[in-house]
Amino acid sequence: MAIYLTKESRVLVQGMTGAEGMKHTRRMLAAGTNIVGGVNPRKAGRTVDFDVPQSPNGLSGAPVPVPVPVFGSVADGMRETGADVTVVFVPPAFTAAAVVEAADAGIGLAVVITEGVPVHDSVAFVTHAAARGTRVIGPNCPGLITPGQSDAGIIPADITEPGRIGLVSKSGTLTYQLMYELRDIGFSTCVGIGGDPVVGTSHIDCLAAFEEDPDTDLVVLIGEIGGDAEERAAAYIRDHVTKPVVGYIAGFTAPEGKTMGHAGAIVSGSTGTAQAKKEALEAAGVRVGATPAETARLALAVLDEGP
Repeated sequence: MAIYLTKESRVLVQGMTGAEGMKHTRRMLAAGTNIVGGVNPRKAGRTVDFDVPQSPNGLSGAPVPVPVPVFGSVADGMRETGADVTVVFVPPAFTAAAVVEAADAGIGLAVVITEGVPVHDSVAFVTHAAARGTRVIGPNCPGLITPGQSDAGIIPADITEPGRIGLVSKSGTLTYQLMYELRDIGFSTCVGIGGDPVVGTSHIDCLAAFEEDPDTDLVVLIGEIGGDAEERAAAYIRDHVTKPVVGYIAGFTAPEGKTMGHAGAIVSGSTGTAQAKKEALEAAGVRVGATPAETARLALAVLDEGP
């Protein structure tokens, strides 16, 4: 089991023939992702050969060419391949149109990696996609990975193993760090939801999915200063989550009033501070680490305690 992404997922890459799309498509293929096509209206009908390492873990060894067809639209790709996931590597100005196209085609999951998407565009395409039953992860996110099964986005596939921890995070780099810190235990699914003010999938969405996943025993939640997403997640955990949750909040030393990293990481007055988020989570029974390493130790301690 996993949430949102499995080895059966059939993945399209919008913007596959661009520099970033090419680089990360190769990485995803090496991780075992079932990429069935790219999307570029100007290059429809072509096939791109990716030199993909072949080895037991899919990340090293002599490369062999893996052909991936290019389609003129998401609808064409879905019709020809049965794709149910798209990963979006297109410039910010064209991201909204790409997601709307995917949602109108009926794709189930759109993973939007693009950084710098205007907030009004994100509001528009997230709302449009939700109305058509398409889940959006991102924008400005590293994507998600179900280790040993599939990797949709830019998360490194070789830093952890399959296991029974679920991870949901606003921060890409902290996602990678916690994956590495807990690599010996492993993860069911790791989801980087993105740190923009408007994202398609929230902490709460992932918490609900992990709560229903029989192969997830514990959830690690990574938040950061700005907004009230973590406070809302804390209320949801208190009322609906029975599995243990361990948390980490980035930004205790951030100066007030400054945007730190993500566009959504800005503190106004006492709203959105790391301390307020920590207190809300702890009041809901979440153990919160002071550092990523301490958060990993807390997770291990909770697992050792058992049910």
